[in-house]
Amino acid sequence: MVDPVTTMPAALVTGSSGFIGRHLVEALRRRGDREVISFDLDTAPAVLERGLREAGVIFHLAGVNRPQDPAEFKTGNADLTATLCSSLSALGRHPVIVLSSSIQAALDNPYGVSKREAEKAVERWTGSGGGKAVIFRLKNVFGKWCRPNYNSVTATLCYNIAHGLPITLTDPNREVELVYIDDVVAAFLNVLNEELEAGDRKSACQPLASDFCRYREVPRSYKVTLGELAEKIRSFRESRTSLLLPSLADEFTRCLYATYLSYLNGSDFSYSLEQMTDPRGSLAEFIKQPHFGQVFVSRTKPGVTRGNHYHHTKTEKFFVVEGEAIIRFRHILGGEIIEHRVSGKDFKVVDIPPGYAHSIENVGTTELVTLFWASEIFDSLRPDVYAMTVQPN
Repeated sequence: MVDPVTTMPAALVTGSSGFIGRHLVEALRRRGDREVISFDLDTAPAVLERGLREAGVIFHLAGVNRPQDPAEFKTGNADLTATLCSSLSALGRHPVIVLSSSIQAALDNPYGVSKREAEKAVERWTGSGGGKAVIFRLKNVFGKWCRPNYNSVTATLCYNIAHGLPITLTDPNREVELVYIDDVVAAFLNVLNEELEAGDRKSACQPLASDFCRYREVPRSYKVTLGELAEKIRSFRESRTSLLLPSLADEFTRCLYATYLSYLNGSDFSYSLEQMTDPRGSLAEFIKQPHFGQVFVSRTKPGVTRGNHYHHTKTEKFFVVEGEAIIRFRHILGGEIIEHRVSGKDFKVVDIPPGYAHSIENVGTTELVTLFWASEIFDSLRPDVYAMTVQPN
């Protein structure tokens, strides 16, 4: 018996080599539930023709935003979209079109007019029984892989600050509204998910009965002034020396920090920490955050004891990564000594409660490597560190 031949449904992505296109193509291929037909300026026309014949969903991202000749706005945005719709009509096909438009479509500048005309071309196609369409008027999209010093202020600021280049803000108080690339791709793919829920139409031969053309927005966006944006990005660069991480509880900051790091050169991925050395070994602070505390790491020579102090409010966690140690405690108001033997082989964390004098002794034959977390950043004016020997002589 011969197994039936199954054909994976296809999705066409125009503008596949662009900023949004590269992310979308990667996400579609990662899903693995349909063939991705990619088309861009350097792609053979036959690829586009095949995509128009076979794709059940067309993500139309191709367009022009900064041409040398303003006339290219019309040909690269409005005319290209109209031609795509006409070709589908001639083929008698009814796929779903997801159109990447812009908030500038509401404006009367050449770019905005051309995007609005592209929207109208899609509306006419759906209205004449072509198929279903979802139009996204995208705000300023930011994220990794966006071209700097082109048409994205976020990409330009990230790139220039990461490379120590000057930046220019004509109006630091100007507010911009940003959307993150992952949210854009998720919104696009949600259209695809809806089609799957409605039943995959592999042949794309019948249009949906209602709701032909809809306008949508990416659900989440962020408003920030240009001055605030630049200051945030500067703080990312400075964090390598200050060791102060931004608060990643804020979703925008988390996305922006990821974007900034993507603009570093490979040779700049690593950086050195300042080491403090003495006869006991060495110590270096790693990261700090006002709402998280700080992390530091130490190397301690065999037979050496660190600590012998207590805190009233500050708490800590000790994690021996390599070597053998005994961590000792004694209540500051008196009592027996408590001991915890730890090894780098055990992956054991020891909490340091307040009100207990504590110490850590390297009882092995090699260097002891320990990772420490403290609940607050060290403040020399309020150190909350009081000397007390755990094991009196």
